[in-house]
Amino acid sequence: MATTLIKSIAVAAVAFAAAAPAFAAEEDTQIWTALNVSTEIGSRGVLSMESQLRLTDDASRAGQYLVRPSIGLKLDATTTVSLGYAYVHTDPAGPAESDEHRIWQQLSYRLAGDGKGVTLTGRSRLEQRWVEGAPDMGWRFRQQLRLTAPLAGRVRAFASSEAFFALDDTSWGQTGGFDRWRNSAGLAVPVGRSITVEPGYTNQWIPRVGQDRVHHIANINISTKF
Repeated sequence: MATTLIKSIAVAAVAFAAAAPAFAAEEDTQIWTALNVSTEIGSRGVLSMESQLRLTDDASRAGQYLVRPSIGLKLDATTTVSLGYAYVHTDPAGPAESDEHRIWQQLSYRLAGDGKGVTLTGRSRLEQRWVEGAPDMGWRFRQQLRLTAPLAGRVRAFASSEAFFALDDTSWGQTGGFDRWRNSAGLAVPVGRSITVEPGYTNQWIPRVGQDRVHHIANINISTKF
């Protein structure tokens, strides 16, 4: 029952984000790289480590670095619950650098398909966020839907949409409400038996008072299992 409710909220959340209007925006071209390493623990456990480097300001400088370890438990063949931590170092061109710490809880699940043909999956994540030097904690909810489809051989195409909702206001800058929206498309290309490379494009829209921000992102993700 709880899983069904979360899945229903997930679909509604992304539908709400899709209805949000677009305005004139400040644009930036970026490059995001990510490496995800995972291993199974027994028959139901999963241990993962993800690292990301994000080049910003027309991909001219390292604007953000992220490390995100997690541990997961498979509830069944298509559903996994996870607990994780994230460290995010941000170095914007203008304001001072910041270091953020997050604790997060996540449910990953399959909504349609068998994982071999056309398949729709969901990912619901709740984050608790702290910024060094600031006294309070912020809450944020993230909802992703991802569609994959087979192409030639083992190569698959994918498209995903992820909506972010801030659940409160903080002294360090989080404002409650719709926070941002990421839409991605690309290919998942197996390399050997345990490595998958995913080149793609992501459009990130961040609503702001005055002028919104739009990021055009060339991304490449590498995932490996052992």
